[in-house]
Amino acid sequence: MTNAKITKEAANDIDLLQGLVARARKAGADAADAILVEGVSLSHACRLGKTEKLERSEGQDLGLRVLVGKRQAMVSSSDRSPAMLAELVERTLAMAKAVPEDPFCGLADPDEITKDWPSLDMLDPEEPGAEVLIERARAAEEAALAVAGVTNSEGAEAGWGRSRIALAASNGFAGAYAGSSQGVSVSVIGGSGTQMERDYDFASAVYAADLRDPALIGRSAGERTVKRLGARKMPTGRVPVVFDPRVARSFISHLLGAISGPSIARGTSFLKEKLGQRIFPEAITLIEDPHRPRGHRSKPFDAEGLANRRRALVDKGVLTTWLLDLRSARQLGLHSTGHAARGTASPPSPAATNLWVEPGTMTPAELMADVKSGLYVTELMGMGVNGLTGDYSRGAAGFWIENGQIAFPVSEMTVAGNLNDMFLRLVAANDLEFRTGADAPTLRIDDLTVAGS
Repeated sequence: MTNAKITKEAANDIDLLQGLVARARKAGADAADAILVEGVSLSHACRLGKTEKLERSEGQDLGLRVLVGKRQAMVSSSDRSPAMLAELVERTLAMAKAVPEDPFCGLADPDEITKDWPSLDMLDPEEPGAEVLIERARAAEEAALAVAGVTNSEGAEAGWGRSRIALAASNGFAGAYAGSSQGVSVSVIGGSGTQMERDYDFASAVYAADLRDPALIGRSAGERTVKRLGARKMPTGRVPVVFDPRVARSFISHLLGAISGPSIARGTSFLKEKLGQRIFPEAITLIEDPHRPRGHRSKPFDAEGLANRRRALVDKGVLTTWLLDLRSARQLGLHSTGHAARGTASPPSPAATNLWVEPGTMTPAELMADVKSGLYVTELMGMGVNGLTGDYSRGAAGFWIENGQIAFPVSEMTVAGNLNDMFLRLVAANDLEFRTGADAPTLRIDDLTVAGS
């Protein structure tokens, strides 16, 4: 698909949405916006060399939001026929007149919307054939099964997707963008009987050219699995805990939930009094960049037509901002930070994208070199995080550290603490890789409770 065709499709989408918004205004809405999401995907899964699925899906969804005074309602439809669009307007207006007033709802003022935005190189123009995905999954699984000690497979998958998003509103905003994604994953089992262990690896990218070699992904999954064989429990105690990058990124999501505008407005966040204060060591900076070229979650503007930008959510340990859409900003007497996200059937809400913890100066080996006895976590389980108090307790598995070295695998462990204290003791290694859109290097937190046998 060429850029010219994409531009034409975007123009057609915007024309459709602007017509729908105009129809809603004519029918009695004080304001309205409409969003269109179109997507196509192809996925393949295999296990032990046999195809388990080969699926292609195409879909489109259109959502209309109308405001009547301080009341709003949203209705979505996958039917674009003139009769259904007329019914969509009628139903949405009827709902808006029936719901309670919301003093904080509303579109952006015309002088708040963005008029231009960057091109982010988010769309690979080539669509892979089914045979390409089949080969990627096959190569990943075969490489994993070839690792000595791997005894079974949970399967390998390869997928591709492309999406288009368009937004138009009665305040004058109109914009659209498109993106693509490619991915490969594999999960295998090692050992036998009651001594079996599993592990996995994956890769994702916007462009096929940036995707890691499936065979390397498979080999990594197999080696990770075999290293976990013979896992044991360790006694309960307080020790340094080192988090592998693929679980270290979970601390980003814990932070985002705590600085989301609605949580702050409701007073239900353990960080509600911390804006402008130090919540991490000075060496820790957390960057968000929605304009990162070929970023996993890049987008040129937010879901309310406002400009978004690169910023340090945490700058040298100091919390610099809340995540705000228009509604939560009005609740707090502030301005939107351009973090609105939305689906076709729901109002906007804040969300951040393309985040990472800036790397430190030490290698992972140097980071744990002085650990006489500690835990290296490669897997976290459960959702034991209290967003109100910051209390943290999650199941964990990984490896025991002795005298600065990985010694043996452990499982059935629990890591516990409080995020207020954990954040303040966090130290980052230098091994940051951009893999998911929310990434962190290896992280270390000292003096955590580790519970086992």
